[in-house]
Amino acid sequence: MSVALVAGFMTLLDVSIVNVALPSIRADLQLGSGELQWVLSGYALTFGLLLVPAGRYGDARGRRTAFMVGLAVFTLASAAAGLATSALWLIIARLVQGAAAGVVNPQVSGLIQQLFEPHERGKPFGLLGATIGISTAVGPLLGGLLIQVFGAEQGWRWIFYINVPIGLAAIVLGHRWIPTRPREDREHESLDPVGVVLLGVGVFLLLLPLVQEREWQGNGKWLLVVAAAAVLAGFWIWERRFGRHSTSVIDLGLFRVRSYALGALVGVLYFGGFTSIFFTYTLFLQNGLHYTALQAGLAITPFALGSAVTAAIGGRKVDHLGRTLVVAGLVIVALGLTGAVVVLNVVTGSAAGWATVVPLLVAGLGSGLVISPNQTLTLSEVPVRRAGSAAAVLQTGQRIGTAIGIAGVGAVFFNRLAHHGGDWGLAFRTSLTVTIAFVVAALIAATTDVLASRRHHDQEVAAR
Repeated sequence: MSVALVAGFMTLLDVSIVNVALPSIRADLQLGSGELQWVLSGYALTFGLLLVPAGRYGDARGRRTAFMVGLAVFTLASAAAGLATSALWLIIARLVQGAAAGVVNPQVSGLIQQLFEPHERGKPFGLLGATIGISTAVGPLLGGLLIQVFGAEQGWRWIFYINVPIGLAAIVLGHRWIPTRPREDREHESLDPVGVVLLGVGVFLLLLPLVQEREWQGNGKWLLVVAAAAVLAGFWIWERRFGRHSTSVIDLGLFRVRSYALGALVGVLYFGGFTSIFFTYTLFLQNGLHYTALQAGLAITPFALGSAVTAAIGGRKVDHLGRTLVVAGLVIVALGLTGAVVVLNVVTGSAAGWATVVPLLVAGLGSGLVISPNQTLTLSEVPVRRAGSAAAVLQTGQRIGTAIGIAGVGAVFFNRLAHHGGDWGLAFRTSLTVTIAFVVAALIAATTDVLASRRHHDQEVAAR
């Protein structure tokens, strides 16, 4: 678990840690805005593309092998990114990094399902939830520290170099500690290559206009979303047919299980709001309030601390409280973010960033009760043999939610900025209301599951 969580932390950290380094990267390598967008979003794009195929491979051929290969490639790509001397070099390294992260991550959830009995999974999933929350929120702080220590010109390179010694240690320890499955248990069924290709093309067409939303002008880019819908419809038809006589890349029957379907929806909606906070807040602090990278990271840290505290608690309590715990967490997140909007309406100028410390701490406390308990409950009825692919579908949904959230919230943020004479405070407050809307939508989905569970329980009691 230690090795798996360290690897998961590294791969998820690289989603957010680059944000505070973008000004330094732009200045050092002379990147244009489009190239800078690919450095940031290319990672998320290839990350999302590889999740499901890698999860399916791990289920069928062994999670240890997939984990070790993915971790080795991620470590090499991190070194290559740190050594980059041109925009193309850095972009390619980031694309490979993202793909490797997509191979590693579903194996982490799959290993938890494999190594722990159902009643034991709350604690390890709590640790995983803390890892997800902390890695996303602490990225700007760690990035700011590295830039502060090594300087603007070399600091951004150490954002990538830091993965190398950690990755090498994880490879050695993973080789020693992660168990292999007995040879007789290995499955030799088809890996469903047609399904993999259709899903990959569909996800690519869906994510591409979202990650390029600010770079591609006009509405023509949204035709790719229509094309994505057509390809994914073809994927669904293929999977239904292929699944009748073999193991498909995604078990569509899982979506008939209420806990999985609604849990996946909660994940998509919550990550749409959760991760967009750090995107717009970092811009507000650095460009609007002229905070240094380190100061911006420190201002975001309370969210990470709150999430770390409650994620471990949520993992222990989820078996007793169920989805009610997720509902409570979402309510707390919504209250914390609303508090931030209220505070920012009152406090302006350079003090605004520090004034949000308490509201962000509250939101972080709520977030820790959402991510890991939701993942535990969503995967609770999934067979172990499909654990990797089921978790990968869940994470793919989260990556899609992240892309939708950043595109939607970012569009509102930049629209307000342009129409109100560069008022960064107004732009950020307005974008926060969109983030809150995502959280409220996730709350509605979670509440629906709680109410349905109670109805089902009442019907069982009446039947007796």
